[in-house]
Amino acid sequence: MDPHLNSETFVRWFRGFSPYINAFRGRTFVIAFGGELIAEEQFATLVHDIALLNSLGVKLVLVHGARPQIETRLNERGVKFEYANGLRITDEAALACVKEAAGAVRVEIEALLSMGLANSPMAGAQIRVASGNFVTAQPLGVREGVDYQHTGEVRRIDADAITRLLNEGAIVLLSPLGYSPTGEVFNLSAEDVATAAAIELGADKLLYLIDGAGLQLDDGTLVRQLNLGEAESFLNEHPNLPAAISRALYSALYACDEGVNRAHLIDRHQDGSLLLELFTRDGIGTLISDDEYEGMGEATIDDVGGILELLEPLESEGILVRRSRERLEMEIDHFTVMERDGMIIACAAFYPFAEEGLGELACLAVHHEYRDEGRGDALLDYIEELAREEGIRKLFVLTTHTAHWFLERGFKLGEIKDLPLAKQELYNYQRSSKVFIKEL
Repeated sequence: MDPHLNSETFVRWFRGFSPYINAFRGRTFVIAFGGELIAEEQFATLVHDIALLNSLGVKLVLVHGARPQIETRLNERGVKFEYANGLRITDEAALACVKEAAGAVRVEIEALLSMGLANSPMAGAQIRVASGNFVTAQPLGVREGVDYQHTGEVRRIDADAITRLLNEGAIVLLSPLGYSPTGEVFNLSAEDVATAAAIELGADKLLYLIDGAGLQLDDGTLVRQLNLGEAESFLNEHPNLPAAISRALYSALYACDEGVNRAHLIDRHQDGSLLLELFTRDGIGTLISDDEYEGMGEATIDDVGGILELLEPLESEGILVRRSRERLEMEIDHFTVMERDGMIIACAAFYPFAEEGLGELACLAVHHEYRDEGRGDALLDYIEELAREEGIRKLFVLTTHTAHWFLERGFKLGEIKDLPLAKQELYNYQRSSKVFIKEL
């Protein structure tokens, strides 16, 4: 253990990512990366992280590119790639370079995944790597008068064969090459292969290791998550994205639209970026998803444990009144929760007193890691709208610590006599909570 990491921190850290281990076991991830990464020093540590995922029961399909390796061989032989409409034209000479480069990269990856040195992260791993003619391709053909020759596109992925190997514990490695039923070889883009593989396998995740922190706004702010509509808008609004990032984003968008649960764009330069993205709640890259990574809705009985865990620190500090599990289970219909990737990060409760036209806002709590980002305001807005729908004219809250927060949001200081009679009878004079009321 790192001497600077005390036992309490280590235990909290280990417990923090254990839910992901359970969630990821038996899941299929497609991981795509360019040939640039293979030539860099940190590729060896990435391989260690891939081996770790494999040991945790994740089914892995790796898709590698080979652009720099191909270009090196083209330059050595004086062969030039010609381009038309942004696509490479692969003639016979260029195809020979493509096959040689892709084969060399494949062998290098297989060698690294075969390491088992003592005192290394790969010790005792005994990983089996499978590669082969899993990709059936077809030529791009002649388009707008241009013959693309041996440049092709994916026609079919042999998902059954790949699935059998994954079920046997192997890592499947796909190269940017495809084969036709007539025995031809075609030069493919790694993005095309990764997209098709993720879709055909019904992958849970498609992960791209890119040259950058993820998608960024013009001011450099990292975009942490996008739904499909937002991702499409981002593409349209940023026509000058680096080509590799643009291709990865388009691939991620298309894959999610075709049923892949989530796609991630991750910085290939950061050591451990793959693990940081997968095993931390917020990750370090950009997530593209068709489902709601974070959402708000009515609580159910299954949320009781998460709510208790959220409230416990605030109850210990005396900010909130302690609620037992039994009471929370009985009152769960009054609660609204905000969930992020399966974790409850905020909650609030609403208790209507219809006869008096009053409603109580209670148990408004936001996890300490997610404060100051507008979630409390979002919950308040939700509760206020809920109150209006039920004909409530005024919303009140009892608080001992957060008076200014409510004052800043339109609440005004009230008195105990302003509360519903039933609430007055339950008022805890020892706690001496202040009453704040807001006209709706």
